[in-house]
Amino acid sequence: MKPIHIIAFLVIAIAIGVIVSTQGDASTYVDFSQAQAMAKEGNGEKIHVVGALKKAEDGTPIMLFEPQVDANYFAFTLVDDKNKACEVIYYQPKPQDFERSEKIVVIGAMKGEKFIADKILMKCPSKYQENKLEVPANKEVKASL
Repeated sequence: MKPIHIIAFLVIAIAIGVIVSTQGDASTYVDFSQAQAMAKEGNGEKIHVVGALKKAEDGTPIMLFEPQVDANYFAFTLVDDKNKACEVIYYQPKPQDFERSEKIVVIGAMKGEKFIADKILMKCPSKYQENKLEVPANKEVKASL
């Protein structure tokens, strides 16, 4: 075999190894009902749940974070896309600007009635959304040269 064939063979073998190893880390998007069903079946793989932070009647988010007691314990209530609420526990500090996020993706697994999150991904409102520039539709713009 020529050296170029050996190198090509090694590159292909490495590419296949990378694909196979990353496929095991892939997880699926589900709602809390599906996550509970998966947990009851004994399926402990990592899953994604998308939802919004549940807020009380006065508009404050329902969450528990007391850094003086335990800085690595953060709990909150998340409402998925099918309006099912579930308590989420995250054994890390509360992410910055968590309250301002529009959508939240939690990655983890169900343990009983609670969702234990390994990671939290947030979609925060756009910084350009607050000061939108509005242009009237019926105004004519005259260009001067």
